[in-house]
Amino acid sequence: MLGPVILAASRSDRMRRLISAAPVTKQVVDRFIPGEDVDDIVPVVLDLTGQGLELTMDVVGEDITSPAQAAAARDAYLELVDRLKPLELGTRAEMSVKLSMFGQALPSPTTTLFEGPSGPTPTFRGGHELALENVRPVVEAAAEIGTTVTLDAEDHTTLDSMFAIHEELRKDFPQTGCVIQAYLFRTEADARRLAESGSRVRLVKGAYKEPASVAYQDKHEIDRAYVRILRTLMQGEGYPMIGSHDPRLIAIGQELAHQAGRKPDEYEFQMLYGIRTDEHLRLAAEGHRMRVYTAYGTDWYGYFMRRLAEKPANLRFFARSMLTKG
Repeated sequence: MLGPVILAASRSDRMRRLISAAPVTKQVVDRFIPGEDVDDIVPVVLDLTGQGLELTMDVVGEDITSPAQAAAARDAYLELVDRLKPLELGTRAEMSVKLSMFGQALPSPTTTLFEGPSGPTPTFRGGHELALENVRPVVEAAAEIGTTVTLDAEDHTTLDSMFAIHEELRKDFPQTGCVIQAYLFRTEADARRLAESGSRVRLVKGAYKEPASVAYQDKHEIDRAYVRILRTLMQGEGYPMIGSHDPRLIAIGQELAHQAGRKPDEYEFQMLYGIRTDEHLRLAAEGHRMRVYTAYGTDWYGYFMRRLAEKPANLRFFARSMLTKG
């Protein structure tokens, strides 16, 4: 029941200031976000891959209010690709991106009040077009070093744009992946379409506060939807990525993969950095592809609060640390 409250707090500037100022916060945040810049993250990449794990890396930050910030987000990912290149890890180290970081939510293009030599001059580009324009060079750079990019899902109002950009990118880079969220009513239809097209698809339960008009609200309904959707993905032509820490869903995923006749390299598990790390290693030791979603950056607040909202144990961990250090 605290999940919606925490998600609301993730959008509160006042709560951001209070939590950011708490002395214990950095220690707790470090559990989920192992660094602030690419220099911090490279040793983490080497450590995890050295243990037989794979990674998908997310440069955190969603509050983009200008085209310049969107371009800076693009450049942060290009810097990451540059640093990954000499490591020659291929798809063992891929990237996850939120299109909101690339300008998806910015206003649509407008024009100035004066006429230039070639007609009205655009003041800036925004929205869907700008996000596609910024993410494409990241996808291109990733392909050049033998890896790929997955487009993260955000709230339901952004998904039509995300799927359209995903489809456009796959024309030249078919390995580009996307994320679908089990709690949304639309997702079973999205899963069928993506499975038929042979896409890489990460399935998660969903971590945004969504209204009852578009999403299941009951945990058991969400779990049942997750299993139905995962069965569709396993029986399809694509590459399923099981994004879950739930032991029951992990076991079901293994069984569905077996029923579909999939080999261990034809699907993978994904979990968050800092959560159930023993399970990461257990799955890898059993021969499964196990990818760790590893976020880094200074704009960590929204990401961190969603991790607390997703699982009560994370909130208890944070509260216990606050009390212990208090």
